[in-house]
Amino acid sequence: MSSPVPLSSRPRKILGRLSDFLAKKWKNGFYLYLAGIFTALIVFDAFFLHFAAEMKQTAFDMMVRYRVVVPTPDKDIVIVDINEASLAAMSKEYGRWPWPRQVLGEFVEQIEKQRPQAVVFDILFSDPDVYNPDSDAYFDAAIAATGNTFFPMLRLDPADDALSQIKPAMIPGVVARDNEAQRDATLAMVLPHFKAALEGSRLGLHNITPDADGIVRQYPVYRDDYGWKIPSLPLRIAQQLKFPQPEAQRVLLNWRGRPFTYRSVSFSDVFVDLTSKNKQRPPDEFTGKIVIIGSTAPSLFDVKPTPLSRMHPGVEILATAIDNFKHDDYLRFPDARIAYLLLTLAIVWATAWGFYRNIGQDKFDRLFGASQFILLTISYASINFTTTYINLTGPVTLGLAYFTLARLYAFATGKALETSSVRTSQEHGGELHGVLMLIRLGGQAGVLSEGAREKIRRRLEKTGSATKSVEILTGRQKGIWDLFEDTLAISWLRPADDEDSRLRIVRDISEVARAIRPLLRKHAATADNDVNWFVHEGLIIGGEEARNSWRALFAETLLRWKETKKGKS
Repeated sequence: MSSPVPLSSRPRKILGRLSDFLAKKWKNGFYLYLAGIFTALIVFDAFFLHFAAEMKQTAFDMMVRYRVVVPTPDKDIVIVDINEASLAAMSKEYGRWPWPRQVLGEFVEQIEKQRPQAVVFDILFSDPDVYNPDSDAYFDAAIAATGNTFFPMLRLDPADDALSQIKPAMIPGVVARDNEAQRDATLAMVLPHFKAALEGSRLGLHNITPDADGIVRQYPVYRDDYGWKIPSLPLRIAQQLKFPQPEAQRVLLNWRGRPFTYRSVSFSDVFVDLTSKNKQRPPDEFTGKIVIIGSTAPSLFDVKPTPLSRMHPGVEILATAIDNFKHDDYLRFPDARIAYLLLTLAIVWATAWGFYRNIGQDKFDRLFGASQFILLTISYASINFTTTYINLTGPVTLGLAYFTLARLYAFATGKALETSSVRTSQEHGGELHGVLMLIRLGGQAGVLSEGAREKIRRRLEKTGSATKSVEILTGRQKGIWDLFEDTLAISWLRPADDEDSRLRIVRDISEVARAIRPLLRKHAATADNDVNWFVHEGLIIGGEEARNSWRALFAETLLRWKETKKGKS
């Protein structure tokens, strides 16, 4: 009665049978079939799924977060921060936020004396203060006396456009893009309540639209609604101050760093100093500056997730956009969908061809790894040293996915795909003829490195025209087998009565004998190695007895070789 098969060996046997099945069914053609499947998925993704685009966003976030060369924030952009400290300090006299507009009016009057380049409100003045109409009037008069104050407006859901009575032509700064602009269209908008802000026409959208994953990476330059161009607040500032104006509708922000990178001063500190008789702050603190009045206070909820922080203050995002427009250094990201598609397919098919042609594993892995590293380096360098972001992470990731699956298949079926005379003889019944060539490298044991052994083995496999099995005994075994270190065993198998096969094997033996010494010299073995070989042939019984037949042939070859040496001596 046979003993039961241990449970631990069953998975190995199942995997072994599966590997043999896959190897017999697909052989090396699997790599081409897999490349065909990847091609279909890549093309479908490029035009419909956009999974690779999402990978690019994740890679962009990481590269921005850990880049080496970070642009310096413009020193002439200053944030007057209505922070938690300001809210607490001002509440004693003016109550909770929002404060009476007269406070902001007095701030504008005083700061204008220092001649700032621009005063930008990141505060939406959408409604009148019904309890302080005189305060509103004071603020309106203060901004009417300026020519450099800018105010935001808010675009509401376009689904509500039909409910609005505001036509695009009624909004200062909005222009028709072409003759096809719809004149009777209405826009759901929240405009500043103050007449002076509207008449000054220094208005712009401060809507920030995150990407599909909720992360803010881009800033809108303008909106195109019904053929009308509605500028963003940074664009309106760029137009007024003669900064470069992006042609794209959205730009990828070139971040200056994590939150609180820009120079920031507390609103309460500045306001108290500006309105006091004994001023302590420099009288030219804001001269020539772009002053942005906004809030970083978490209690006012103006925070958004960005690649650099999950809670990035909106006023800092606005400052970044203005900075980008001023220096014309926002990140360009060419819409090279077809180029990325072709590059991805080239990586996949080049990798598939390498596996299909059975290029040496060590060499091929190094080449593939180097190519992917170079592509990632190009992406990382572009975001550090240029304003054109070349995002190659999609092609790299998909290429790596293909390589991983192909390498797993190669690992699982490697033994089954190798040419093996023993395996071939097991698959055929009857009497066969086996030829065994043993090549012994003399001199110091272990003269060949692992990589050199594999290169020699693969080269000898390709020498000649007959199918052969090439193996190198490394001497890793203990005891007597250690004596066979650096011995090459080359075997051929042919039908017993096939004369053509016999002649091909004879020619193969001659070619192998001529090739072995140059190979040893090429792969760092000493040129004067004493290389000996011996060839013996014998009967192989196919089927279940094949292994025993080959063992007997191996032993007989060693004995005959030894006898031959004695005869010569």
